Amino acid sequence: MSLFQSPDQIEAMFTRKDGSYAFARWGRPIAPIVFGVGDATLKTVKGAVEAVVTLAGHQMAETDPELGSNLMFFFFREWSELLSVPDLDRMIPNLQPHVTRLNEADSAHYRAFRFDENNAIQAAFVFVRVSGAAAEQAAEDLALSQVVQVILMWGDQAFAEKSPLALVPGQDTAVLKPEVAGIIAASYDRMMPQSAADPSHALRLFARLQAPITQPVA
Repeated sequence: MSLFQSPDQIEAMFTRKDGSYAFARWGRPIAPIVFGVGDATLKTVKGAVEAVVTLAGHQMAETDPELGSNLMFFFFREWSELLSVPDLDRMIPNLQPHVTRLNEADSAHYRAFRFDENNAIQAAFVFVRVSGAAAEQAAEDLALSQVVQVILMWGDQAFAEKSPLALVPGQDTAVLKPEVAGIIAASYDRMMPQSAADPSHALRLFARLQAPITQPVA
């Protein structure tokens, strides 16, 4: 049984602050690259990508034919470090104002997307400031949380007050909540669209979630 009681709960997961419904999934195989971490954490991040992509029934690739890598993770200590990354200002328009705003807000992370002609996700950029609470978080949990939030374009408030992960007694690391795993799997159903702007899309997701939910992703 679905853990959602109504389609409205799913609709809220893809509703933006302005009230519009905006959903998108990846329209091409995901080719990730990670900057700013050691080999051990690199394997952890790529392992999280593989786990979530497998859950979605999507595909990975060594390279993207147009972009080389289309999912980029940047880990750093201070937002100002991004200003010295070569060509990043070409990939992220208005980089300087973004960095200023994120620094002033003391933000822990930021995600940016690019979309193709079908409004499916073409590329994504994940920026994680490893300080404060993020520095104390287990690498596995941090990586899984970020990958989950970039496998789909969620609404602004989808995880603002609650994490997509849950702690399991007796385990050192968190797992993906079953209801979030269910949405991801249903979103990548071959009969579902790659993007949607009509809330009726949430009704279709809800219908697919009436089937048994798979086990959480660790």
